[in-house]
Amino acid sequence: MRYATIHKTRHKGRVVKIDLRAIFGSKAEVKTGIEASAVSKMINTAFVERHNGTDRNRNARKVRKSYCFSKDWDVHNAMTYFTMYSYNFCWPVRTLRVQDRDDRWLSRTPVMVAGLTDHIWSLSEWLNYPAVQLS
Repeated sequence: MRYATIHKTRHKGRVVKIDLRAIFGSKAEVKTGIEASAVSKMINTAFVERHNGTDRNRNARKVRKSYCFSKDWDVHNAMTYFTMYSYNFCWPVRTLRVQDRDDRWLSRTPVMVAGLTDHIWSLSEWLNYPAVQLS
């Protein structure tokens, strides 16, 4: 695992210097990971913020100033798992779609892109899939 943060030095409100700080792994490992990345060439918070925005959008318990706030940590945690796993398996993401040979757009989910499945799951299929595979 490689994890890094950036530290911005400001002068009169303007960023004058950006330093990379490795949290897990060395600076060299972090830089190698960034160079190998297909989606970004610098450390940024866009991916984390996008994840947080999607999580808040799909889980009413995390919306600010809502009547749906969680009163029980176990229920809150279960709802978080439900929304994120169902999102990854059952929700086609527009930015992940690809064009086929006939110039048609093919929808894909995050787990399809990761190579863990070959189709978009229905919510019913996902809910009825056994968590433990018996042999």
